[in-house]
Amino acid sequence: MRIFPFKRKEIFSESEKNRLVQAIRVAERLTSGEIRLFVESHCQYVDPMDRAKEAFLSLGMEKTKQRNGVLLYVAIKDRQFAIFGDQGIHDRVGNDFWVKEANLLLSHFKDAHIIEGIEECIREIGESLRTHFPHEAGDGNELPDDIVFGK
Repeated sequence: MRIFPFKRKEIFSESEKNRLVQAIRVAERLTSGEIRLFVESHCQYVDPMDRAKEAFLSLGMEKTKQRNGVLLYVAIKDRQFAIFGDQGIHDRVGNDFWVKEANLLLSHFKDAHIIEGIEECIREIGESLRTHFPHEAGDGNELPDDIVFGK
C-alpha cells in the first residue's frame, strides 16, 4: 500500500531519454569504447567524482577489454556532475580533455540546456574514443546503451 498516491516525477521525458540513448549509440558506432550515462536527483557524496567512480564500478565498466569506458554522471537537483574515464582512455586523452568536457557541460547547464549539453558531451567523448579506439572487426557492444537512473 502506498501512503502517497503521487507518482514520482521522471527526471527526463521519454523523448529526452530517446535522444540521449540515440546520442550514445551514434557516439559508439565507430569505436570499441563504451559510454554510459548515470543520472539521479541527488548526489549523496561531497564530491560527485566519488559517486561517479562508485557507479562506474557497480556497472562493471572497468571490465571492458581495452579499459575504454566513460561514465557521465549527473545529479540533476544538486546541479552536480562528473565524467569518469577508465585507465585506457584517460592515458590517451589526459586531464585537459576531461576539463574541456566539464567546461562544455557547465556552459550548457548554466543556460539550463541539460539535454543539449549531455548530447554534445557524449558526441565529443565519442569522437575521442573513435580517434584512440577505432572500431575493429569483432568489436561488440560490451555495455548497454540505456540510461541508468539512480535515486
